[in-house]
Amino acid sequence: MGYLLPAEYAAFGLTAETADAWVTAASAMMEAYCRRPSLLTASYTERMRVPRRAQTVRLSYGPLVSVDAVKARYARVREDELEPMQVEFAAAFGLPGSWVDVDVATLDVSLPTGEFRFAWNGVGSLMALGSSGLVLANLQQLAVTSVTETALQVDAGTAPPAGGGFEVRRRDAGFGEGGVDLVLRSSVRSFAIPRAAQVERYYVSMYDASGTYSRFSCGVIVNWPVG
Repeated sequence: MGYLLPAEYAAFGLTAETADAWVTAASAMMEAYCRRPSLLTASYTERMRVPRRAQTVRLSYGPLVSVDAVKARYARVREDELEPMQVEFAAAFGLPGSWVDVDVATLDVSLPTGEFRFAWNGVGSLMALGSSGLVLANLQQLAVTSVTETALQVDAGTAPPAGGGFEVRRRDAGFGEGGVDLVLRSSVRSFAIPRAAQVERYYVSMYDASGTYSRFSCGVIVNWPVG
């Protein structure tokens, strides 16, 4: 297709007598090498790999007018290659190989350069993007603030979500359920876990009002005499 109509030749510095064949040939070269069917705004889809240790990608063609839709997935890696960042990306994008929709509003987009950066919040609020893989942040800042013969004082490291809180269980399973493994649910950041034995293991996960939990729980192990 020709990028210019004969009536537009003069506006773009060509003489009115320019042969249409020249414009058609030039247009074909631009389309082949630049992959642009038009000089006007056009939509296209590009698949990019997010580099390791990076959260920013740059699209090939710009400047951009808008980023309309983004999908992401976490690629499976060998167990000996896992790093903390990769674990968090797995939490953000769901199961390896599963595509999820990313909310474009959460991206830091530079329209002039064609760069965009994935949102990253490792402490509070949502980490996963897309309805099919929605989870809450892991409690990376959780800390034990004191240990006594009767109780274990815990600071979750972040404020609880609206209408939610923190669930403590004796096993790393069954979150959101009852059962004998449920120790307590707390709606405040700092809470006490009652003790019953010298060596104990607990698992803590954050949840919100809709019943969504952290992707991974935080384990707490204590070895301290009881009264």
